[in-house]
Amino acid sequence: MAESEENSVLFPIFILTMMAIPLVPYTFVKLSRAFSKKQRSIHCQCLECDRSGKYKRSISQRISSFTSCSNLTVVLLWIVMIFLIYYTKNISRESQLFEPFGILGLEPGASDSEIKKAYRRLSIQYHPDKNPDPEANKYFVESIAKAYQALTDPLSRENFEKYGHPDGRQGYTMGIALPQFILNMNGDSGGVLLLCTVGLCILLPLVIASVYLWRSSKYTGNHVKLQTRQAYFELLQPTLTPSKVMEIFIKADEYAEIPVRKTDDESLQKLYTSVKNELNLDPKKLKQEEAKFWKKNPAIIKTELLIQKQLTRESSVLSLTLQRDFRRVLEFAPRLLEDLMKMAVIPRNEQGRGWLRPALGVMELSQCIVQAVPLSARKSSSEDIAPFLQLPHFNESIAKSIALQVKSFQKFQELSLEERSKLLREVASLSEPDVQDIEKVLEMIPSLKIGITCKTEGEEGIQEGDIMTVQSWITLKRPNGLIGAIPHSPYFPFHKEENFWVLLADSNNVWFFQKVSFMDEAGAIAAASNAITETMEPLGASVKETNDAVKEAVEKVKSGSRLVMGRLLAPGEGTYNLTCFCLSDTWIGCDQKTSLKVKVLKRTRDLEGENAEEGLEDDEDEIEEEDYESEYSEDEEDKKRGSKKKVNKKESSSEESGSDEE
Repeated sequence: MAESEENSVLFPIFILTMMAIPLVPYTFVKLSRAFSKKQRSIHCQCLECDRSGKYKRSISQRISSFTSCSNLTVVLLWIVMIFLIYYTKNISRESQLFEPFGILGLEPGASDSEIKKAYRRLSIQYHPDKNPDPEANKYFVESIAKAYQALTDPLSRENFEKYGHPDGRQGYTMGIALPQFILNMNGDSGGVLLLCTVGLCILLPLVIASVYLWRSSKYTGNHVKLQTRQAYFELLQPTLTPSKVMEIFIKADEYAEIPVRKTDDESLQKLYTSVKNELNLDPKKLKQEEAKFWKKNPAIIKTELLIQKQLTRESSVLSLTLQRDFRRVLEFAPRLLEDLMKMAVIPRNEQGRGWLRPALGVMELSQCIVQAVPLSARKSSSEDIAPFLQLPHFNESIAKSIALQVKSFQKFQELSLEERSKLLREVASLSEPDVQDIEKVLEMIPSLKIGITCKTEGEEGIQEGDIMTVQSWITLKRPNGLIGAIPHSPYFPFHKEENFWVLLADSNNVWFFQKVSFMDEAGAIAAASNAITETMEPLGASVKETNDAVKEAVEKVKSGSRLVMGRLLAPGEGTYNLTCFCLSDTWIGCDQKTSLKVKVLKRTRDLEGENAEEGLEDDEDEIEEEDYESEYSEDEEDKKRGSKKKVNKKESSSEESGSDEE
């Protein structure tokens, strides 16, 4: 019985440990994310962004965000953990170690007289004759009397001082961390243990794995359905114009699941009438185009009309039900546009190149949705008014009048504060608070600078078949000095961080692409350090040179630059005129591009290496042949010399014999 009680004490400790292993790190992750969000909430301070209300949450919104399922689960689990900690701390004294000196209030090694005095003192306080309390009686019998007996008996005291227990050396015991009711089952505990083992060790991992595989088979890592990605991949074409990107974007499987109610028919008809001019319908075949439009999937029709309402900034006239659908459409939009961008630049042809024209169209659509600017404003015209429409207090007429005065948005930004303020007051008739709002937004708009190189590491020139290293530094500057910030987007109801896409392309082929963010400085520093180290170490650079290069890269990142690096296979011999684009997915008018000329030479390195190797092999063969001939030539010369000596000896002997005869 004592062993089962001891085993049951281990059960709450086991549960506490199993709960703490996932709960503690998960809590730290959630707290760090919440803290980082507070630190990164650098957003626009204009009046329109304040009126949008997305940066100011009410008390009910804060409570609803706090009382989410995940947060409530974490709080509940922490309450259970605190209870288990308190429970394990106050376990019954029977499960604790027996310490007679501590029970009597003595130090280890006390004398017999001190033990007797302590026993008498505690007897006056807890003896049944002195204290009628049942708990005092129990404590006196089970603890005080037992401790006194253990210390007054010479053998028990010697065992305690030597082995820590009055009964002598104690062996180790093994326990099972299970609750008491399972251990008390007579003959039935085996089945319960088997069920617990099967449930915890087999069924639970299988359920978790099944849920994970089901989600991974249905969604991508960016929480986009695989059917949507497949549809985007199949529908995109290399000659797709930017105006046709909308037709592919709305065919996402997420949008096909938006409910279409019978009560929405009249509202959708009104929406169609209000945005008909933005739907790219052929006016010569208007009836046919309208009939074709209404034959689409009702959910797709609803999605396109709601997006057009976002572009025309008329979402406030929507009903409550359409407002919910409208928010759902815009909530999916950023990640769907990012996935559509990936499907546009993903390698398609034999050379591993993506498509440039669809990628540019995706970025234009993303900018228009975030800034609520009609796609018709992006079309070619005498004045480009789209960048002006993202400024507060600007409408189409004001944008056209300002564009006629300054010709371009870049020149408008280059004006001095006094000149710009005078222009806005005189031409647009804006008030001083409105001008201040415009200045706040202009201070948030970034200016980009691109520096790019393409070379073969450790070699002079680029030859066909080489592994080229593309290295680009993207530098971002704002008039207000910020690096990472949430863009001005009062008509987009959700937080949208600005991202940039770096594309290296020729006429319509994307050679290289990478997404860049200026929000995470720590991640950018780590990525730049790793890239510089991995590039310089194979070239045999010293540790000092590598560290100096890493320090320089870190300083660049801290000053507002981001490193973009990749490797490409050099194409065939020729000169290639490439363009490096840096495209924003939120701001209109801040995209930049720069030219890059890459000259690829004919392959000669491998041939020179082969010829050199063949030359070395021929030289080695000649040396071996010379050595082979020299060995035998020396022997032949020795033989010739020996034969000549013999001949000379014979001649001399004959001469001697002749002289003798004479």
